[in-house]
Amino acid sequence: MLSIKAFNQFYGGSHTLWDVDLCVAAGSLMCLMGRNGMGKTTLLKCIMGLLPPTSGSITFDEIDLLKRPPEERARIGIGYVPQGREIFSHLTVEENLSVGLGVRKNGARAIPPHIFDLFPVLKQMLKRRGGDLSGGMQQQLAIGRALVLEPKLLILDEPTEGIQPNIVHEIGNIILQLNKELGLTVLLVEQKLPFARRVASEFCILSNGRRVASGAITELTDEVVRAHLSV
Repeated sequence: MLSIKAFNQFYGGSHTLWDVDLCVAAGSLMCLMGRNGMGKTTLLKCIMGLLPPTSGSITFDEIDLLKRPPEERARIGIGYVPQGREIFSHLTVEENLSVGLGVRKNGARAIPPHIFDLFPVLKQMLKRRGGDLSGGMQQQLAIGRALVLEPKLLILDEPTEGIQPNIVHEIGNIILQLNKELGLTVLLVEQKLPFARRVASEFCILSNGRRVASGAITELTDEVVRAHLSV
């Protein structure tokens, strides 16, 4: 579904991504891992067209993403939840969810009902401003906003960051439900090892902008963690 080949990116004078290869198969749940500052968020921003590439290719369903603007990438089926959520704090929950309706391919103008099945609290908070919600509710709102697009690929950048443990578990359940029951392909960046092992089917580790390990999540051994993730 998503294929990244020999991808390089520079940020100013720094070479941030080095010949990265990554394949996210349809129906998989890939966890992108690595210590802080290793290029994970940079790679996601490149996928979404928020940072320019230097060389290499990114294709989605055989479509060359590098020729598409960010809004077009959403239209062809990629939902993105950035680090820090980036909801519109002065808009209501309903208005936040409605933002994505304008880029839906089928022209629908109603929030899909299954968003409220997944996140019942959002239905209760429709008229509340996004900035008035707790961190956990804001994360649910950010995921719901991405799902309004009815994407084929959902990209999540550290969805458990700053979230209380009970909501972390709930978000894990929802990600698994989206992947296992609804067939949604997921690519997420995650620092919490137990969470990654619980939800992911595959992993890829970046170190200093390079892919240094990857495979089935069962291959994420303690030895691999010590070599590439321990601080």
